[in-house]
Amino acid sequence: MADNDGFDAFYAESRQRLFECLYALTSNAAEAQDVIQEAYARAWQRWSTVRGYGDPEAWVRTVARRIAISRWRRARNAVFAHRRAGPPPPIPGPNPDTVLLISALSRLPLPQREAIVLHHLVGLPVAEVARETGVAPGTVKARLSRGRRALAELLSLDPSEDSHV
Repeated sequence: MADNDGFDAFYAESRQRLFECLYALTSNAAEAQDVIQEAYARAWQRWSTVRGYGDPEAWVRTVARRIAISRWRRARNAVFAHRRAGPPPPIPGPNPDTVLLISALSRLPLPQREAIVLHHLVGLPVAEVARETGVAPGTVKARLSRGRRALAELLSLDPSEDSHV
């Protein structure tokens, strides 16, 4: 199919006009580009029919306008739904202990931090941590042991109270 039966030429010839039209309608260049891209994709899918229309550009322009209107309606409905439901409840900030723990974790090497977070904070068993991280269970255990020891020092805890795997 040479030149996709004229689609490439049609696109090159009409894209700027259609962009300017949709940009004027939406007042948003990114939204206009998204809408035009969707309309051209639909035209491409139906090109064997659309190319036979008297004015294929009018078809794409109409589709693009309808897509834009549909997006406006969805956005408006989302705003109305948000107003009806009210704002979500505030998410409380982290407590001081959490901030201290995160700060200490950030000072550990990534493999140790990853093992501690997945095992102790997420609650995964050693075998699952090993599977997710792609290392042997023994390696996970070693990382947990080293990481807990380092955390104890960073948090000034007694390492003898370290819980074992």
